[in-house]
Amino acid sequence: MPLNTILTFVVLAIVLVILFVIASAIKLWIQALVSGAHVGILNIVFMRFRKVPPKLIIESKIMAVKAGIDIDTDLLESHYLAGGNLARVVQALIAADKANIDLEFNRAAAIDLAGRDVLEAVQMSVNPKVIETPKIAAMAKDGIQLKAISRVTVRANIDRLVGGAGADTILARVGEGIVSTIGSSENHKQVLENPDTISKTVLAKGLDSGTAYEILSIDIADVDVGKNIGADLETDRAEADKKIAQAKAEERRAMAYAVEQEMTARVQEMQAKVVEAEAQVPLAMAEAFRSGNLGIMDYYKMKNIMADTDMRSSIAGDEKGPDDKETT
Repeated sequence: MPLNTILTFVVLAIVLVILFVIASAIKLWIQALVSGAHVGILNIVFMRFRKVPPKLIIESKIMAVKAGIDIDTDLLESHYLAGGNLARVVQALIAADKANIDLEFNRAAAIDLAGRDVLEAVQMSVNPKVIETPKIAAMAKDGIQLKAISRVTVRANIDRLVGGAGADTILARVGEGIVSTIGSSENHKQVLENPDTISKTVLAKGLDSGTAYEILSIDIADVDVGKNIGADLETDRAEADKKIAQAKAEERRAMAYAVEQEMTARVQEMQAKVVEAEAQVPLAMAEAFRSGNLGIMDYYKMKNIMADTDMRSSIAGDEKGPDDKETT
């Protein structure tokens, strides 16, 4: 194929593309023009080269203008290129304007880029949201456990949406306030009679400080009586003291048994020595006979003395009365 023919086809393709781009740009330009949103045709054409969808920008611009809000096209393009939800931001601006809420485009864009739903925040500013806490258990001073459920009515604070804590922080602070209030009550009957004291005390603590919400009210939805924690603690403490006393008694018994065993061993040792000593007497007497230190008459005299001693002991035992025996 000749080079001139190839060049002709290339030029023709380029022209067709340009005509298509211009035709679509002219359509969007006319749509913006008749809607009162003035956007240059060349600006619409170059949006494609900046990788910005012209249709989204023009429609967002028209929507804002129709609501009486003038937003520069460059701001719309920059927010889209930053990864923001452009349509959501414009809808939030329109909703805020209708509700007489002071909200600028830059603030709305910052809220959107921070990951929060800016339209939902505006709607929550107009229509507060009710958050229900889970069942929170706390113990009064009399040891009775109470379980409370509260409903927290919050409104979005536009000025603190960027950098402010979320709903989880509100729930945590409210739960902490409920536990503290019930724990400071003298008895559980006071809480059951006046549950509104919990909400008043918790609300007065300014729990919405540093959060993206403003607490409007805290209502106690339900209060149930739980276990007698104080009695359970006393029972556990008594059981623990009992086990400690038993352990100490067992320790003393073991020590006494050890002392008894030691004394028995000593007595047995002494008895063994006595037996051993008595076993040496016949040997000593035999040695005395052999050495001439003990004669036969001396031996008989000792036997007579021993027999006389046994007789006297026997007679003395027989002469004791019943009372003497019991006393003995």
